[in-house]
Amino acid sequence: MSNPSAPPPYEDRNPLYPPPPPGGGYPGGGYPGGYPAYPQPGFGHPAGYPQPTPPIHPMPMNYGRGEVYGGEEPAVSDNFGTGEWEDKKVRHRFIQKVYAIISVQLLITVGIIAIFTFSDPVRAFVRKNLAIYYASYAVFLVTYLTLVCCQAPRRRFPWNIILLTIFTLAMSFMTGCIASMHNTKAVILAMIITAIVTIAVTIFCFQTKVDFTSCAGLFCVLGIVLTVTGIVTAIVLAFKYVYWLHMLYAALGAIAFTLFLAYDTQLVLGNRKHTISPEEYITGALQIYTDIVYIFTFVLQLLGDHN
Repeated sequence: MSNPSAPPPYEDRNPLYPPPPPGGGYPGGGYPGGYPAYPQPGFGHPAGYPQPTPPIHPMPMNYGRGEVYGGEEPAVSDNFGTGEWEDKKVRHRFIQKVYAIISVQLLITVGIIAIFTFSDPVRAFVRKNLAIYYASYAVFLVTYLTLVCCQAPRRRFPWNIILLTIFTLAMSFMTGCIASMHNTKAVILAMIITAIVTIAVTIFCFQTKVDFTSCAGLFCVLGIVLTVTGIVTAIVLAFKYVYWLHMLYAALGAIAFTLFLAYDTQLVLGNRKHTISPEEYITGALQIYTDIVYIFTFVLQLLGDHN
C-alpha cells in the first residue's frame, strides 16, 4: 500500500470516509471498500433507534455518620439548587417523623409512671416482686442491642416498629418501678425538671453554632467513664450505702445524659459534621428517648425523696 503523495484537502473533514458523490449515495448504501451502511432510524430497526430517557437525578448519599451535611462542604453541589432544597425537605420530614415517634414513646412512659406512682396496689405489688423489674431490664437490653446493632430489623417494617414498641414498654416499666420507690412530689418534680432540660437543650441545638457532633471521641470517653463509675458505685452500694457516692454518680449521670441529648439531637437535626441518615429514624428516636428517660431517673435519684 503506497503512502499518499499529498495530505487531504481542508474541505475533506473525514479523510477515512470521503463524502458521497453528488446526486446520491454509494452503491449498496455503504462506503467504498465494501463497508456496510449503518441502519437509519425508521429503516434498519423496526421502530427506529430507541428514544433516550431523561437522566434521573441521583439521591444524595451524604446523610450517613461521618458525612458532611452543610457548612463549608455542602452535601450537594452549589450548582444544584433544587437538589439542596430537596435535601432540606427530606431532613424536615425525617425530623418530624423522629419527634412524632418520641412523643408517642414519652406519652406511654408518662402514663405507666403515673400508674405506678398514683396506684397504691400497683406500687405495693412492684415492691414485693422485684423480679419483674429485672425481667423488664433483660427485655430492654435485648431489644436495645437488637435495634442498635442489627440494621435489617431496624430498617424493615413492621419489625422495627414492633421492636421499638417492646423496647418502649420495657423501659417504661423499668422507669415506673424506679418511680414507685420515690415520693409522688419527687416524681412530679423530676418530670418537670426533665421537661425543662429537654426543651432547653432542643432549642439550644436549633440555635447554636457549636457542633457537638465534632466531639464524638470526647463523648465516647464520657460514656466509658460513666459506665465504669456506675459499675464501681453499684458494687460499693451493694455492701454499704454511701450517700455522697450515690449523689455524685446521679449528678454525673444527669450531666452526661444532658450532653448526650445535645449530641443526639444535633445528629437528627443535621447541618453538622456528623448526621443520621433519613432512613435511620428508629435510631434517632431510640437515642433521644433513651437520653430523656435516663435524665429523668438520674434527677429522681438526686432528689432522693424515698417513700
